[in-house]
Amino acid sequence: MDLKEIKAIIDLMKKNSLTEFELELNDFKIKLRRPLGNAGTHVGVTPIDDPELTAYVPLARAAHPTVSHAGGANDPEIKSPMIGTFYRSPSPEAAPYVDIGSEVGPDTVVCIIEAMKVMNEVKAEVRGVITSIPAENAKPVEFGQPLFKIRPL
Repeated sequence: MDLKEIKAIIDLMKKNSLTEFELELNDFKIKLRRPLGNAGTHVGVTPIDDPELTAYVPLARAAHPTVSHAGGANDPEIKSPMIGTFYRSPSPEAAPYVDIGSEVGPDTVVCIIEAMKVMNEVKAEVRGVITSIPAENAKPVEFGQPLFKIRPL
């Protein structure tokens, strides 16, 4: 089972308000628990032959990108909230959501990230001006990868 399949299960859990899911397949067992509230989802993966070994890994919250301060440029970065494919526009023919020099507000959609054939809008979550776009359009991005640099206003 890969990360995409696990993400799809988590999305189904959220949509159906499930707090726990368990799957056992040959020599693979996965148990997902989602606490109530905003605590996030935790994944436990346990090989059947070793029930003492369990790892819990917090997964990204898809709805909120991370905004952090970059080292040298002093411009905060809008980072990817998930693994997926980065798109600067809603469709190949459409203009990009933002360009370098675009002024954005907290609710401004700056891009979309496709994960599991679902298009997830990413909002700026800060007020400022886009100064750099280090992510490449239509290319894969990782969780926490810088997508934009923004100068706060």
